Amino acid sequence: MQDHHFVRMGDGERVFMSSGQIKEDLLSGTQDAAQRADILALTSGELEQLFDIFSDPSRIVSVSPGEEVIVTDDAVCTLFYLDQDNSGQGIPMSRVQSVLAYERACAADTVSIGHTDYSYKQVKPIINFEKHEYHSASLMTTAPLFYGSQPNMGLYFRPDGPYPNPADLLPMGKIREAQEAQEEAAEHLRKDMVFISKNLFEVGCEGINFDTSASAGDADFYATLQAVSRLKEEFPEMAVEVGMSSEFVLGMHGDIQFDGERLAGMYPHKQVKVVEAAGADIFGPAINVNSSESIPWNLARAATFVKATVEAARIPVHPNVGMGVCGVPVFEVPPIDAVTRAAKSLVQIGKADGL
Repeated sequence: MQDHHFVRMGDGERVFMSSGQIKEDLLSGTQDAAQRADILALTSGELEQLFDIFSDPSRIVSVSPGEEVIVTDDAVCTLFYLDQDNSGQGIPMSRVQSVLAYERACAADTVSIGHTDYSYKQVKPIINFEKHEYHSASLMTTAPLFYGSQPNMGLYFRPDGPYPNPADLLPMGKIREAQEAQEEAAEHLRKDMVFISKNLFEVGCEGINFDTSASAGDADFYATLQAVSRLKEEFPEMAVEVGMSSEFVLGMHGDIQFDGERLAGMYPHKQVKVVEAAGADIFGPAINVNSSESIPWNLARAATFVKATVEAARIPVHPNVGMGVCGVPVFEVPPIDAVTRAAKSLVQIGKADGL
């Protein structure tokens, strides 16, 4: 097929697009990001660079020697032993063994450990077990070892938690009641995250990853920022990474602020500033993928957001490059051709410090 290039849609479907179609989607994607967040679109030279990445016939692409970046992760080693229903390989091995395999066999820059449920609320009752597991892994690893989990404030609302559910209150017009429920849940969540982090620090925890932050909206994000601030005051040497759940902070509360800034409606280039103010060391923006659009459209959009975020940041920016974010298809096992193009584009064009 002359002048047709193999690319993918946002859901992972294999398609062929002409050079003109790819360039049209790249331009449309960057313009969408620029319009939504009031940031600069990619330049013509950057769009041409993106086109070269997509027109490369190789299945796997990469940056040039010297352009490599550090990779952090959200307990990716668990994929070795999780069952296939949870996107894992189902290998009969322990969590600590999977950490070691990831570090040594895959030459990981950093490694991480987390509970299978991956929510701070679920970790609290078993913190002594987690401390033991972390300590055991840390004695055998050389690479920096993070403990990761998700704030997941939704678990603090009924029927899973003690507080009234805003999803029930808001449709009834009980705005203030919904806000109060979120404020109470956010304080409970903050205490749990600080409690767990302090306990892990007692056994030499090298870093905490607050992953998928703001999944329940601006109050969820607020709780995370408060936890980071408290931890960095008490344990300034502990590394803290904050990874987001979405490009846009949902205003489930609407009025809540941190460091004088309203959190609702924030895009990544503003999210990074409040994360900095809280004292975090690494920021991970998450740019949503539209499964109905092509990966060139999605990746141009992601690179636009990441570039603006890096320019605004004073701390390292590690974009989330997983299923359904930052130009990676919404597919259980993301195809390597799309993943490597996303990685290369975000490093070379978005100027990401890591992934």
